[in-house]
Amino acid sequence: MNNRQKTQNDIAWEALFTKYDILNQIDSNGQFIISASQIKEYREPRLMAKFDHGINLPFVFADNRLAILPISRGDYVISNFEAYQPFESLDETITRVSLPAHIQSLDPNDVPSEAIAINCALASGMLADFLGEEKLYSTVSGRMGSGQFDFGIHNSRTGAISNVQVNNSQIEIDAALEGIESLALLEAKRDLSADFLVRQLYYPYRVWQSQVSKKVKPVFLVYSNGIYSLYEYEFQDSNVYNSLVLVKHKNYSIEDTSIEMSDLMDVASQISTFASEPEISFPQADSFERVINICELLESQELSRDDVTEEYAFDIRQTNYYTDAARYLGLVDKKYDGRKPIYSLREYGHRLMRLNYKQRQLALCKCILEHKVFFNVFAFCQYGSIPERNIIVKIMKESKLYKVESESTYIRRASTVSGWINWMLGLIQ
Repeated sequence: MNNRQKTQNDIAWEALFTKYDILNQIDSNGQFIISASQIKEYREPRLMAKFDHGINLPFVFADNRLAILPISRGDYVISNFEAYQPFESLDETITRVSLPAHIQSLDPNDVPSEAIAINCALASGMLADFLGEEKLYSTVSGRMGSGQFDFGIHNSRTGAISNVQVNNSQIEIDAALEGIESLALLEAKRDLSADFLVRQLYYPYRVWQSQVSKKVKPVFLVYSNGIYSLYEYEFQDSNVYNSLVLVKHKNYSIEDTSIEMSDLMDVASQISTFASEPEISFPQADSFERVINICELLESQELSRDDVTEEYAFDIRQTNYYTDAARYLGLVDKKYDGRKPIYSLREYGHRLMRLNYKQRQLALCKCILEHKVFFNVFAFCQYGSIPERNIIVKIMKESKLYKVESESTYIRRASTVSGWINWMLGLIQ
């Protein structure tokens, strides 16, 4: 059994599974079809059936290796589907591009939505470069019907191929870009995650691959912290959902990303006094990229803990860890609406996130190094690699951290220290 805290979706789905005996129905029939009106008895379907990442699946789905897919405007099918695909990285280098000089309405330092990220990617030429097209035209996008098609999908329980029939389900395309040789269908995200729901690429692909004669390219665009990561996929068998393979991956930036060790040393030299350790649990958030991503998500609006957990690739425990990490650095505030935690970006956080790429990364490095434990671990790196974990633990014990007491806690939290220092060193190109 999963040991994370339950969300409203967890509670509502457990009630639905009990009422309609869904697990036994799946055992008997291989699947269970549920209507939007049945789901709505407990909660809005738009909240109950949107799981863009595997980590968002409710307990009862995750524990029984289940997934849910839409099959019409008002119906969904639940079964042991292998519905998610892990993100892979083929290339860590960053290609620099620029916006045309006459473009005044796009600011590469202010990308508040997926739509603006797509517009920047198109205007800068990165999409044309990535897709190998001289010129691209924005064509079909938005919500539309899927028409009728069926497909095979791997069953995680039996290993067999299950058949799914789709009849006018609603699909949404963030952008469709057509060139002479290809039609690219884009799905854009601003949250970092380990995987994605293949349906977001597969359903639009099935709709359009039968309507155009040129190659249809499913493309994922992930924008975070000034970096545009583009992933081109191919369905090797158009009738099989799980035939998706990554054929190309490339990272771009519209800003200067050149950072050297001397830049990090300059930041360290500016620190004359260390920040007092806040009365917040010492961070247990190994990925600093996701700490930044939390700040990006809070840049345009405050969010409750449930909002962060349900909308992005976190469970409740990760939401707590990563928001606490951002609070530890003085970037995020936490308040309560009744008993509900609400998070917002502090004014300093807003100022920092508006900086250009290089200034923002160095300002974030300074936030980290103002804490004695990180400064002293970084000092080791000037003469070699990150120190061994036992040395990091020794430095932590000398730094008077808030409520870190047991040896096992020191060891767990040491991975955050090494993770954040590794992130800093990874900025060097």
